[in-house]
Amino acid sequence: MKWEGGRESDNLEDRRKMAPKTMAIGGGGLIILIIGLLLGFDPNQIQKLLNNQQQGGAPGNVAVDETESPEEARSRKFAATILGYTEDVWGELFRKAGEQYEPPRMVLFSRQVETRCGVAPSAVGPFYCPADRTVYLDPTFFAELSDRLGGSAAEFSQAYVITHEVGHHVQNLLGYSRIVDEKRQTSSKTEANRWSVRLELQADYLAGVWAHYGQQKFRFIENGDIESAIQSANAIGDDRLQKQATGFTSPEKYTHGTSAQRVKWFRRGFETGDLNKLKELFELDDNDL
Repeated sequence: MKWEGGRESDNLEDRRKMAPKTMAIGGGGLIILIIGLLLGFDPNQIQKLLNNQQQGGAPGNVAVDETESPEEARSRKFAATILGYTEDVWGELFRKAGEQYEPPRMVLFSRQVETRCGVAPSAVGPFYCPADRTVYLDPTFFAELSDRLGGSAAEFSQAYVITHEVGHHVQNLLGYSRIVDEKRQTSSKTEANRWSVRLELQADYLAGVWAHYGQQKFRFIENGDIESAIQSANAIGDDRLQKQATGFTSPEKYTHGTSAQRVKWFRRGFETGDLNKLKELFELDDNDL
């Protein structure tokens, strides 16, 4: 992916040198990571799962005096540039629709982070918190994705992950998140999961739409980049993650969609760039997803 030299967003905050006073997780990070993926990146659910409710207030952070390594500098610049690309692409698409795009913030963190959605360990993976309109990312997730889950370490694959989370922000602005939240409050657990799948597949579609228009505008895609994103989308499907974690699959517990579905909707968004099809995901029969 050709990204170096691109505009870096001013909406990124790097908290990796802010060490948490208390740690939420020790060993077994991969297991919690997989559970986090299956639960849907909800920091509150993960916090309860770990039985790590804080006593006497939320944990704080203390500054650590460390020099930024070349790897950290590159990951910061990469994240800021991808965020900048999303601002430019979505800003233009919203303007064409007669709307104003309000970009999200992004926070890079290490090990644990405080958000308005709760306290989350890095093992839950990247996530978007609608309460503070912020994408949270521990860049070490990409090594886990590549080394242990079978995803790709390529930078465009990382961009897919980031833009999927920004896709959740776009959904929040467009009202789709509210629709699903209302469904979750009035439906059974199985039915709520069905709506969660639609929301996640729509975010994959939006990541593809971003890539479609981003390529037209910036020409940043190189040979093999789309394949790398597809490899990662395939690696984090519910069916594959459940099989890794438990040895079997439970479709009624799917919250993100199968590997095939995630690949399908990312690819469709990239190939068409058609925002008019966003509503389609909320109307299709399960068998047609």
